[in-house]
Amino acid sequence: MGLYTELPSDLQEVDVIIAGGGTAGCIVAARLADADPSLSVLVIEGGPNNVGEPSMAYPAFWISQLLPTSKFTLFYKGAPSKFLDGRSPIIPAGGALGGGSSINLMNYSRGMRTDYDDWKTAGWSADDLLPYMKKLETYHGPDAKGVHGHDGPIHISSGTFRSESFTKDLLNAYSEVGWPEVEDLNSLDTVNRSMGAMRYVSPDGRRQDTASAYLHPKLEDGKHPNLHVVVESLIERILFDGNKKASGVVYVSKSASSSNPTPRTVMARKMVVLSCGALGSPLVLERSGIGNPDIVKRGGAELVAELPGVGDNYDDHHLMIYAYKSSLKPEETLDAFLFGRTKPEDMIQQKDKRLGWNTIDVQAKVRPSDAEVASLGPQFQKAWDKEFKLKPDKPLLLMSTTTCFPGDPTGQPAGQYFGMVGFSVYPFSRGHIHITGPSANDTPDFDAGFLSDADGLDIKEHLWMYKRQRDLIRRMKLFRGEVASWHPQFPAGSKAACIEIDRPLREDEVEVEYSDEDDEAILKWIRDHLETAWHSMGTCKMAPRERNGVVDPTLSVYGVQGLKVADMSIVPGNVAANTNNTALTIGEKAADIFIKELGLSGK
Repeated sequence: MGLYTELPSDLQEVDVIIAGGGTAGCIVAARLADADPSLSVLVIEGGPNNVGEPSMAYPAFWISQLLPTSKFTLFYKGAPSKFLDGRSPIIPAGGALGGGSSINLMNYSRGMRTDYDDWKTAGWSADDLLPYMKKLETYHGPDAKGVHGHDGPIHISSGTFRSESFTKDLLNAYSEVGWPEVEDLNSLDTVNRSMGAMRYVSPDGRRQDTASAYLHPKLEDGKHPNLHVVVESLIERILFDGNKKASGVVYVSKSASSSNPTPRTVMARKMVVLSCGALGSPLVLERSGIGNPDIVKRGGAELVAELPGVGDNYDDHHLMIYAYKSSLKPEETLDAFLFGRTKPEDMIQQKDKRLGWNTIDVQAKVRPSDAEVASLGPQFQKAWDKEFKLKPDKPLLLMSTTTCFPGDPTGQPAGQYFGMVGFSVYPFSRGHIHITGPSANDTPDFDAGFLSDADGLDIKEHLWMYKRQRDLIRRMKLFRGEVASWHPQFPAGSKAACIEIDRPLREDEVEVEYSDEDDEAILKWIRDHLETAWHSMGTCKMAPRERNGVVDPTLSVYGVQGLKVADMSIVPGNVAANTNNTALTIGEKAADIFIKELGLSGK
């Protein structure tokens, strides 16, 4: 098997180098290897291999990747922001083979038709991309509209467990507030609806990451001797010949067995594909001499191509989480595991069905009513009329739940909890990420830009979200109160104060009255607690060069030859979805483009 922590010394040149073995990179490598097994392909991944790791293979253990001790997650620290009351946001990213698909929450979610059509890029409309969305998946749910795939590498299913009582109760509440259940929320055109969530989990309960689904089978089948993968190896820069053609890469081994972690060069005869993610790819380009000239100087490289858009336009989804108490039974949540009452090894030994459960049982895509839009002020109304009003398939907010405590439970009394997770899908704020020096280990200049839009529209979206999600949850029969430490600190005597209760609320108790002071408490809570949705994108966007684009529709980097980018950094506009599906689709589309350019047959 051609998987190494240190590359053999005689492997000095290949046809194609994939610089980064993340979600899209693994797909590209596997598809190229399949198209022509004689083509020599090398994947260079900074993180470790993902095989044999229970914390990744079993969906129930996803929360371990949130911990700062995770060796499979990269944590980028943003600059302190006045918009976050001085906080420095921490942005996680995939740090293992398979990238984000190896560590994410596995919630199956597709963007909207409008999202892809609004990219206004030839070959990248919703109709263009749907075949790739279908190609990547084996969908184990109903498909009345024929928009899903049924023989792809990635299995989409309900896994091995769902908290049925929670699912039914929450879907009833959604219906009560006007967002009723639908069979398929991921048909590209469904909004103001809810559904029992589907997951990137196989029917037998295993995570569906691209390393396991695409790459490892090729490494193990004996039919692809020219496919090579080296892990724990950090990309420093891309090399160019005198004609500005990408000719190789320089990387540094991070392997514990490496006695000489000096930079190593590997050459590429035909193509280099950069796939280090939205937080990694722009830094590699800048260290390689591509970007804003003033920023490129920080790394000491000679300017190869002036592209001011590199590292700009950082985009994400803005996320808030709220915790609630429930009357669920212990076997209906994962709280026993989170609170340490159940050991993971015992769950594995006992073949606990909850091992194949990511706890995300229900999801929804929702828009505010006309009256709610008006209540958020004239500036918000103006933005709504421009961006949303004439596009009825664009939601403002995505909502999903965790059927367990939604974070670190330290200090919480034993019990059965759940969390409401909501994120705004089209933030108006933007940030940036740039190099500060020549090394891949240098701390980047990173400003996530959260809540920084000039008119304060992003925070108003979350003001609306807080009230709507709380109204929704209080209608559930199993609701037993808010976890006060995970909600705004309302002033003394407020009618919006959090409660504890030992029964379902009566109909006349559900609605909460908020004062102006309560709104201020909510806004402060948002500034103090808003975080990333792990959905970084847009830092090497696909757009015309004169509009600060970095790559063209064939994913070629402007101003050079033989260099491609294939990851979430190329996305020119946000998507109303958890971004794994878009990353998978980019991988499939990119592979198809490269196969044709290389004159391979393809499969």
